[in-house]
This record gives sequence, structure tokens and C-alpha cells, in this order.
Amino acid sequence: MKDQKARIDFRAYTENDFEGIHQLNIQEEWKNLVVKKEDTKSAWDNSNIAFVAYDGDNLVGYIRGITDGHISLFVCELVIAQPYRGFGVGTDLLTFVHKQFPKTRMELLANSSSSSYYENQKFRSFYGFRKTFEEW
Repeated sequence: MKDQKARIDFRAYTENDFEGIHQLNIQEEWKNLVVKKEDTKSAWDNSNIAFVAYDGDNLVGYIRGITDGHISLFVCELVIAQPYRGFGVGTDLLTFVHKQFPKTRMELLANSSSSSYYENQKFRSFYGFRKTFEEW
């Protein structure tokens, strides 16, 4: 599988990528993104960070986020398909995006299963909060 990394191409998201993105969300069991499929697609259409990773014709990962281009770059989602994990694809995708906006600091949220990955990549932890409109 190490040879797979050499064939991974990153490019800007197009609408044709969305069904593959949706399938990765299903595999990740990201229920909110799956249930709100149309809202998720609108988020992709309106994000200024929207890149996909392909191995040939196979979508194997993606990154979506927002940035002001100067100070903050917030990664909303980063997913790499399970068979491609552990080969640097996620790290390369994060680096690829950060190189597009080198003046920014990259910020993201993690969960208990992804936090060790980000710690190994030397991200600093910080404290954050989340609330939906319905929770007011």
C-alpha cells in the first residue's frame, strides 16, 4: 500500500465529487452529514477550502473548511478512506491546503479517535465550544 501514496492526486472539489464524498461520510458514520445530505452539499458548494484526493478514479479522501486567507484556516472535515490511512495521505492533504494559505494558523476539532493523529502531527490542543441553533 505504500506505493498507493505516490498515485494520490489532490485537486479542487467539483460538484461531480459530491456522491463520493457522501459515500465516505456514510462509511465514517458521520450521521449529521449523511442525514443532512443537501445541506452538506451546500456547505461544499460554499466553502473556500474544498479539496479531494484521488487514486486514479477512486475518491480516497477529502478536506473541507473555511479561511479568511490571512489569520485563520478552519478545517471542518478531513476524511481518508480506511484502506489509505497510515500512509501519509491525510498529512499530505493538510499540508497541501495549508500551503494554499501559508499566512494562516490551521485550526480543527478532533474526537477521541482522531486526537492522537493530530497530536502526532504536532498540533497544539486548545479548548473550544459547540452549540447548534436548536440548543438555544
